Amino acid sequence: MKHSSRVTGIGLMGFCVLALVSASSAQTRPPIFDKMAKTYGLDSWNRIEAIRYTWNLQLGKLNIARSWEWEPKTTQVTYEGKDKDGQPVKVTYKRSDLASQSDMVKNELDPGFINDNYTLLFPLKAYWDSSPAVIDAGMFNLPAGSGSAELVAVKYPAEGGGYTPGDTWELYLGKDTRAQYFVYHRGGAKKPSLLYATWGGHKKAGPLLLSTDHRGFADGMPIRVFFTDVAVKVTGSDSWVNAK
Repeated sequence: MKHSSRVTGIGLMGFCVLALVSASSAQTRPPIFDKMAKTYGLDSWNRIEAIRYTWNLQLGKLNIARSWEWEPKTTQVTYEGKDKDGQPVKVTYKRSDLASQSDMVKNELDPGFINDNYTLLFPLKAYWDSSPAVIDAGMFNLPAGSGSAELVAVKYPAEGGGYTPGDTWELYLGKDTRAQYFVYHRGGAKKPSLLYATWGGHKKAGPLLLSTDHRGFADGMPIRVFFTDVAVKVTGSDSWVNAK
């Protein structure tokens, strides 16, 4: 019952925040949003030639791992993992040529890449996206545990492309503008519809600050999303710089 009450509280708070952010202009960006992006490495992103990581999911009995290597400047993506039949697979493609790719790439791999990439780089991805409305909702209690933080809500439009339109992310930022917690409301009917978890395991990978561990609940079920083998290549070097 204690857990149910917490979920209900998050739902009510989320409704209020969603109402505020829906009324906000997509062009309005509060100052703390810029500070957050800079904290996570915005000003040094042009030095990133490649980034690699393995996205891991633990949800009930479900365990999934997907390994990616991405070259932002060339849009090349390499995936290593398993296909929908559980067979090992390695695929390389360019997102700039997505229309010419196979159905597996377009319908399975690329949506997975976008999901995993957004989770790892969300403070930067949200800053680069011009479509979402963003508000600084002020100080709120954290969704779990004690303490409070400044809540920044990012709501994507219900129409206008993307794999999951209508999503809303609520980030709870500390005084150092690092995220401490997040709540995710999915747009549409696909599950999970509500996810809230820590934004922890901060590590430096070259000039980037990355959160590598998220623990919480997805529609009431315990969930952990975490990243391993995280590294970057920076301009002028062919060596990988491991996150630590």
